[in-house]
Amino acid sequence: MGSDLVRVRVFASGRVQGVAYRFFAEKSARALGITGWIRNLPDGRVEVLAEGRGEDIERFLDRLREGPRLARVDSLDVRREASTGEFHDFRGAFL
Repeated sequence: MGSDLVRVRVFASGRVQGVAYRFFAEKSARALGITGWIRNLPDGRVEVLAEGRGEDIERFLDRLREGPRLARVDSLDVRREASTGEFHDFRGAFL
């Protein structure tokens, strides 16, 4: 299963906490069939770990760059990782 999956770890910076960014990302991930998790970081960024088909991941990253109406995404630091297929859904995580 892992060979056709793409895995990315994303750090979103800007106004991404307290503006429904995580909810927006979860809804987008589920709509695209992406698995993984999302969480707020203490420094104000949001971290996302996501796996899915390459084209779905690219569409997901486009949505993360856009964000919900109240958010302002200044940058996305996207790091590619080896996929594992370990996730079954997409959900919020807590530190």
